[in-house]
Amino acid sequence: MKRQTNQLRTMAIIGLGAAGFFPACTPAEPEVSQPNIVFIMSDDHAYQAISAYSNHLIETPNIDRLAKEGMLFTNACVTNSICAPSRATILTGKHTHIHGKIDNVFPFDTTNVTFPQLFQQAGYQTAMFGKLHFGNNPKGFDEFMILPDQGDYYNPDFITNKGDTTIMGYVTDVITDLTLDWLGSRRKQDKPFMLMYLHKAPHREWIPAERHYREFTQKTFPEPETLFDDYEGRGTAAKEAEMNLLKHMTISADNKIYPEVADELGIKESSDWGKNVFLQKYRRLNPEQKAAYDSVYEPINEAFKEAYPNMSDEDLMRWKYQRYMQDYLGCIASVDENVGRVLDYLDANGLSENTIVVYTSDQGFYLGEHGWFDKRFIYDESFKTPLLIRWPDKIKAGSVSNEMVQNLDFAQTFLAAAGLPQPDDMQGESLMPLLTGQTDQWNREAVYYHYYEYPGFHMVKRHYGIVTTDYKLAHFYYDVDEWELYDRKNDPMELTNVVDDPAYADVVESLKEQLAGLRAQYHDSEDLDQKFIEKYRERGLIKN
Repeated sequence: MKRQTNQLRTMAIIGLGAAGFFPACTPAEPEVSQPNIVFIMSDDHAYQAISAYSNHLIETPNIDRLAKEGMLFTNACVTNSICAPSRATILTGKHTHIHGKIDNVFPFDTTNVTFPQLFQQAGYQTAMFGKLHFGNNPKGFDEFMILPDQGDYYNPDFITNKGDTTIMGYVTDVITDLTLDWLGSRRKQDKPFMLMYLHKAPHREWIPAERHYREFTQKTFPEPETLFDDYEGRGTAAKEAEMNLLKHMTISADNKIYPEVADELGIKESSDWGKNVFLQKYRRLNPEQKAAYDSVYEPINEAFKEAYPNMSDEDLMRWKYQRYMQDYLGCIASVDENVGRVLDYLDANGLSENTIVVYTSDQGFYLGEHGWFDKRFIYDESFKTPLLIRWPDKIKAGSVSNEMVQNLDFAQTFLAAAGLPQPDDMQGESLMPLLTGQTDQWNREAVYYHYYEYPGFHMVKRHYGIVTTDYKLAHFYYDVDEWELYDRKNDPMELTNVVDDPAYADVVESLKEQLAGLRAQYHDSEDLDQKFIEKYRERGLIKN
């Protein structure tokens, strides 16, 4: 039976100090030789929205601390830019076609061993708090409290290994309260720990904490150069994707226009999905939360009612972009604050020196670039992900790596750092040579990417590809047979497909050969491509 409680949140705030005060541990903790690991991941956090990468949208001083005190990666990326597959890849160190989670619906192959299981078996204390997004009983954790599926921004439900519960409050704060409560109350001081601290934010539908409503809804953000991209110079996939702010971002769920206002204005959308999601999220608020929400969003609705009849498509696109950024970046502000709370706790309790802290996202995200929101593509804003790692005395403060690294590499990196064996069937590479300055021992030149969910949400076509620091070659397949090549140095916004340009003929030939080698190395093939297409037919997602 689900129970409603404020007690855990109250205990965490009072006992751990929401204002940032954390008493030092006394007496001194016993020395633990193996490093602790704190793995922090947000959902859909674009690298463009971290000021260590660029401060043109927002300042994130707490996340930036990890770059100042550790290493920032400029070419970190994913193997498949969609939530559950990315998370399964992180846990297993395997590509999605191996662990089975090729999209958010396909089942995870539970015979796979995850790196938390290996840490637990090696004597680490393990815990997970926040958003896992697949499976309700994560293996390898002494304790977990995870959101069901996508979770909710307000008054979230949690699945735990002791029963389900609901905790009142804002999800980013609540997940941090749970994390700090575990660190302060149940962490065993004589054992190293591996902690996964996983945020829901800033996943769609981007509802900020009440304390950030007014500040962010009053801001105006710079538009990306490609907001009105017409996709000329690219292939079919970019033209047919359904993730355009004007055409596909919902006016209610995404832009927070009340359904009755949308109806009054005669705004028709392709389905009632956005209206239903808005109502589900709004009804979840308690009376005080609704009053705070309405005090800010009702005036926005009134202003929109007045402006909408005279808006052109260009005006509406610009309005949707600002509404998107106001709410998305408002969510980021809470993530940054709460990351700061955890870092402050580690510092105040003498844990920082022997703790590896990682901040990343499950993939990148479009913040209006190419007129888009969401992810899925091999193009940079989706494919690249933030990655910042701090490990005092091991990683030189303020260092930067431009090497091609992936979420595929986390499992082996953590195992290597802890001195634990790395299973032969893991497919990544330990980042330890990069973290410790032994770059001569790093020899990766390219990474492999494969996206499967088509036909499906946002209608991004199936494709696989190879990416180096200089080039990106992708093959779109199934209902098309198209190749795209981008010169990453000379065309950083990826506006021109040069695959048929004679000047790049040698590059194309070389990359196709390397791509075939990577597909063989990772045990991917045309036969597997066809197998997954047939699975889509069996599920009724493909009719022909």
